[in-house]
Amino acid sequence: QVQLVESGGGLVQAGGSLSLSCGASGRTFGNYRMGWFRQAPGKEREFVAAERWSGGSTVYADSVKGRFTVSRDNAKNTVYLQMNSLIPEDTAVYYCALDINSCTGVGCYLTTTYGYWGQGTQVTVSS
Repeated sequence: QVQLVESGGGLVQAGGSLSLSCGASGRTFGNYRMGWFRQAPGKEREFVAAERWSGGSTVYADSVKGRFTVSRDNAKNTVYLQMNSLIPEDTAVYYCALDINSCTGVGCYLTTTYGYWGQGTQVTVSS
């Protein structure tokens, strides 16, 4: 069974940076999609970014475009979310998720597309 583990969350002041990691194990991933989502208290889980496991075809939510960057270390089966210029609105629990069906188009933005999820890591941005 696929297991995903996020790490790297914490407390940071506005304008600062954090890097999240998501380690995946249990199977090969090929061109599957790895997505990042976040959920603030009392809010719906929302899309942040997604990228093919093999690289390329990266998409970002408008709210984070230009500030967040996805990268990979294929040897470690790990993907990263580099978050720069953080603002208080970025405060949320961040989740990584894997779509083994290689989503395309609008499906890559939907939580229901992803069958495997990590436990989440808390990111708090203070003003």
